Amino acid sequence: MNLSDPIADFLTRIRNACSVGHRTVDIPHSRIKSDIAQILKSEGYVHDVVVQGEVPTKIIRIHLKYDADQVSIIRGLQRISKPGLRQYVSGKKVPRVLGGLGVAVLSTPQGVITDRQARENRVGGEFLCEIW
Repeated sequence: MNLSDPIADFLTRIRNACSVGHRTVDIPHSRIKSDIAQILKSEGYVHDVVVQGEVPTKIIRIHLKYDADQVSIIRGLQRISKPGLRQYVSGKKVPRVLGGLGVAVLSTPQGVITDRQARENRVGGEFLCEIW
């Protein structure tokens, strides 16, 4: 399968799994998707992220998190920078998601980081997605 936007596919798989109440979701592995999944874990949006398998069939298994009413902790995921229209931000203009309640994910020279880390390090980059 040849995807023109694998990050959008990654976000859509998580969004769909959350909407139907799945406990886990499997996603084909890539380094950038693994980095975004680790951010989801460190920010408390998912329970665990496990990379399984060997190179041709390597997958990322994400264990989703739900509240007491079985509503997903992830309320929304939105792709910002797309292959047809890349979005870049400078270190001085890193956006806040929902006034700081959400997380913006950026791809920078220092790696894939959150908006908070980008502001601390005063580094800009490609504005990949928003999570809230």
